[in-house]
Amino acid sequence: MSKEFAKNLFNKQVMATDGTEIGVLSNIVVEIRGGNIIDMMVTPNPNFDTTRYRKEDNFILIPFDSVSAIKDYIIIDKMKAKA
Repeated sequence: MSKEFAKNLFNKQVMATDGTEIGVLSNIVVEIRGGNIIDMMVTPNPNFDTTRYRKEDNFILIPFDSVSAIKDYIIIDKMKAKA
């Protein structure tokens, strides 16, 4: 995956490979020592079923390794993202 500035990721729409609109990226969780992105904190769309996802407050946590592409949208593989 090519490099992307974190500031360009915030408020991007997060979608699944099947076209499901999951929500909007609100924040990221970063490993302090290595600087690796661990999770994305996503504000879910009201109609999206969040029952199989890890949650923190009003966000769902999606592992960053489930990201398959970053362009106009952040595309994730839902099977890798579920808890």
